[in-house]
Amino acid sequence: MKDIASLFDLTGKVALVTGGSRGLGLEMVRAFAMAGADVVITSRKREACEAAVHEVEAMGRRAIAHACHVGHWDEIPTLVDAAYDAFGKIDILVNNAGMSPLAPSLVEISEELFDKVIGVNLKGPFRLASLVGTRMVADGGGVIINVSSTGADRPTPRTTPYCSAKAGLNVLTIALAQEYGPTVRVNTLSPGPFLTDVAKHWPADRQGRRENAAGRNGRAEEIVTAVLYLASPASTYTTGAMLRVDGGFP
Repeated sequence: MKDIASLFDLTGKVALVTGGSRGLGLEMVRAFAMAGADVVITSRKREACEAAVHEVEAMGRRAIAHACHVGHWDEIPTLVDAAYDAFGKIDILVNNAGMSPLAPSLVEISEELFDKVIGVNLKGPFRLASLVGTRMVADGGGVIINVSSTGADRPTPRTTPYCSAKAGLNVLTIALAQEYGPTVRVNTLSPGPFLTDVAKHWPADRQGRRENAAGRNGRAEEIVTAVLYLASPASTYTTGAMLRVDGGFP
């Protein structure tokens, strides 16, 4: 039995986090760096990624910024190549980037919006996990974490494309775990409502008390222990699983 600290030690590991320049993704980047990992930070905005890189470097770890729209299939191989060129490997992939725009009604959701939401939340993670997972197997193993949402289980009409994509992501996790196991572990992290920068655009009634067991929204830093568990040797027998961090919605 290893000591507890070593179970969560990521020294010498390399993590790639999509949507890693803000919100839960940035908290994950900080956590990985604090645990000893070097980090590839990607989002659509390079300047935001570079700011996160400075944070990581201030912790004594290495990091690179790479601008990528994960909904664009052809941009993903370039992201993977950049990571391997910089560090020679990827040990941890976190498919965190997402978008969840509200629509006035189902019939008013345009094809463009539908395709964009599916692209970012499902198509991109599929492509990235496929490319990285194959290379992880060749390198002897790794970890893939798909960030879903409790919306996959509790959908609303105005977020139907988003919830559908996240439900698909949950299924993708199980398939990837079978495809790349036993050396690569693949799991779903399913957050509930968190007070990140996105929450500033929520209606006032969604920013206060919640109808979950905790009676509130989550704080961004409360995602850290869950993602470290899934990314680290602490979860060596956990794969194809879903970990809900939602304050206890029924």
